[in-house]
Amino acid sequence: MTKIPFDIVGFDLDGTLLDTSADLTAAVNHALGTLGHGPFPVETIRPFIGRGARRMLERALAVAGVTDEALLDALQPIMLDHYAANIAVHTRPYPGLIAAMDVLEARGVRLAVCTNKREYLARPLLETLGLATRFAAIVGGDTLGPNRLKPLPDLVDEMVTRAGGGRAIFLGDTDNDTIAARAAGIPSIAVSFGFVACTAEELGADAGIDHYDELVPLLERWA
Repeated sequence: MTKIPFDIVGFDLDGTLLDTSADLTAAVNHALGTLGHGPFPVETIRPFIGRGARRMLERALAVAGVTDEALLDALQPIMLDHYAANIAVHTRPYPGLIAAMDVLEARGVRLAVCTNKREYLARPLLETLGLATRFAAIVGGDTLGPNRLKPLPDLVDEMVTRAGGGRAIFLGDTDNDTIAARAAGIPSIAVSFGFVACTAEELGADAGIDHYDELVPLLERWA
């Protein structure tokens, strides 16, 4: 059996572990609907996901022709409350993920999550899907307080520490993930099936996968 040269495999959440785009779009549309705007299709909102809830809503408002910080402040809790109440209606793991996790765990690799999604939302989402107990650490956008989000390395560093330390690698779907991993001194893998239509090279990742069936073989080949 080929050894996997990592103690920890870390994952971004939205667009990497889980396709959350339909439920997040529903939350955005609920908030915008209070103003009479939308609804927007998932295809419109999907590229806005991954840089935090506020930025997602801000970009959706801009599409609706609205730029107003006070309004953004008022709509954000409406959006988040709706999302919390409907957190896993359509959200599902990406194909092949569970099988890859099974293999990694059987090989003694610890799994972890590092996301800009707030921890108070990330944990119940993973719990609802029966996945929370499989991660040695779940670190979210509110774990270390405000303004310490990816692409800063802080959350990635915290993920590695909480997962018990050791050699780590990080998977994500945006340059937030690859930049944060690089700043934390660990390699990164970009997934092509996430919310940002970019190649691994464009995102600055060390490698890329198109399906989770490719993850374990890639890690086994890692120099």
